[in-house]
Amino acid sequence: MSKISIIIPMLNEADHIGNLLTHLLENSSKENIAEIIIVDGGSTDKSLDIVSKFKSESVKINLHNSSKGRAKQMNLGAKYATGNILYFLHADSFPPKNFDTLIINEVKKDNNAGCFKMKFNSNHLWLKLAGQLTRLSWKACRGGDQSQFITTTLFNEIGGYNEDFTIYEDNDLIAKLYERKQFVVIQKWLTTSARCYCKNGIWKLQYYYWRIHLKKWMGADAGELNRYYKKHVC
Repeated sequence: MSKISIIIPMLNEADHIGNLLTHLLENSSKENIAEIIIVDGGSTDKSLDIVSKFKSESVKINLHNSSKGRAKQMNLGAKYATGNILYFLHADSFPPKNFDTLIINEVKKDNNAGCFKMKFNSNHLWLKLAGQLTRLSWKACRGGDQSQFITTTLFNEIGGYNEDFTIYEDNDLIAKLYERKQFVVIQKWLTTSARCYCKNGIWKLQYYYWRIHLKKWMGADAGELNRYYKKHVC
């Protein structure tokens, strides 16, 4: 029987993590979830307190501490996972109803990795268009906000997330999966926060993201991408 380990990297997510945990429990079946693993990268807000006090009688919620960095946090979560399917989820991304059954059904069809199509919680025209593009199977339309499911076996085969990346770790993993022709987009909507766009400016941030993708395509290494992101976005 397939079991999903949900892995959530967390850093100062007090505004979202409680709502996300409630959402996950209300939109899945306890029989399909091995555990929810939250890996904190050094939160200084009330995130840890919210998780520690969260009550669930149906699904185990395990909290682990890690050094900062989503790749490091997600790899650590995978080490503690007991499920045969790993589901990596950002703390501000809310998957569709019955996401667990949808994922398991794909794995039963030998689709061992993939994501959901995604929409932002914003009515901005560009963000609405960007969300519509995630329905397509093109690698250029992928990103970590769409979440990532992958069988534990396949995750270990490809070596997990590359911890050299402070950013772009999701795209690096996805590129490896596309090379293996192991990726499917489940045509159900996941909703994610547009907060980073609101903070930095929609067009400005999109430009920076395009530049990062271009730099990677032209051969930039993880260090160069990290420095660019830190200079312009962080």
